[in-house]
Amino acid sequence: MTDPRTRPRTVLVIGGGASGNAVTVLLRRAGIAVDLIEAKPDWNVLGSGITLQGNALRVLRELGVWDKVQESGYAFDSVGLATPDGHVFHVQQDIRTGGEDLPATIGMQRPRLQEILCEAVRTSGATVRLGTTADELVQDGAGVTARFSDGTEGRYDLVVAADGLNSLTRAMIGISEKPEPTGMAIWRVAAPRPAGLKRTDLTFGGPCYIAGYCPTSENTIYAYLVEANRDRACIDPASYADEMRRLAAPYGGAWPEIAASITDPAKVNYTWFDRLLVEGSWHRGRVVLVGDAAHACPPTLAQGAAMSLEDASVLAELLSAQESWDSPGSLDDLLTRYHERRIDRVRMVVEASVQLGQWQLDGVRDADVPGLIGRTMSALKETP
Repeated sequence: MTDPRTRPRTVLVIGGGASGNAVTVLLRRAGIAVDLIEAKPDWNVLGSGITLQGNALRVLRELGVWDKVQESGYAFDSVGLATPDGHVFHVQQDIRTGGEDLPATIGMQRPRLQEILCEAVRTSGATVRLGTTADELVQDGAGVTARFSDGTEGRYDLVVAADGLNSLTRAMIGISEKPEPTGMAIWRVAAPRPAGLKRTDLTFGGPCYIAGYCPTSENTIYAYLVEANRDRACIDPASYADEMRRLAAPYGGAWPEIAASITDPAKVNYTWFDRLLVEGSWHRGRVVLVGDAAHACPPTLAQGAAMSLEDASVLAELLSAQESWDSPGSLDDLLTRYHERRIDRVRMVVEASVQLGQWQLDGVRDADVPGLIGRTMSALKETP
């Protein structure tokens, strides 16, 4: 019989987004065998842009992809506040949540970040199967048998569920929490970068709650407009470009140039804001949740990706440090410690992100927005 102390540990990662890719790379670095499955055959390389703050960059550096991220993105250290006519009345330095040796923020094209992470997974030696789902997970005291959509099955010591906001694995293992809409929705589009645009500028007011943009390279940005959510069935996807231009029309500054470039409805994304926080344990037996499968928040603090990447880092650290997961209760204790390390920090971010949006929905004019943002971002300077 194989000695469990010398047998290679095996992990199935379900979902090839940021958290799934990150935990795969880090576990492979520790010599753990990883199979990664992703439901989408194209490995989910769609999207417009993403804002990565310092604590996200800290994990990307841990993954060994920081140089490529820095080369592909656009770094900046401040945020501007503007009136609807485009007048920037205040510029504030951002807190460097990843440490002084990393920028406060990098904006980049979301597909490019995914390409970089996918390349890191491939290089790690993990086995990758696209267009594949786990239809059944059968646990016993020694492991998990996964039955896949292609009719095959595999045996694993641990399953990491990184399958996103609407995680099927979360429901499969009996965790009942589901995402809830916050009442807001966002229009996003990638666009050419107007000359002189070198940071995020935010406008609170006008026809939308928020109008903003973020540079994502020397030549590109992504722009976004936040409004009250509407019934998506009543918005024809063919009208997305017209609708976003209509909402952008009253804004000045860089917005007329941005709006003029919004012509292809297929490149405009419309999404509701959701909140999710699994308050109890994030694992059931040998299946554990990471990233959006366990928690999600509106992008009002731009911390969604950072929280997912931090999950991957903490979980991989704990799993890698323990040579055997086979002694009674050892894996359960380890996964409990993972939840304990993460829950307070994640709750702080989810609650602050939701609160920022709720103040706008309620029309609270004297809300301490700078104070809440400052306290939250200062806390995130601490390593998770």
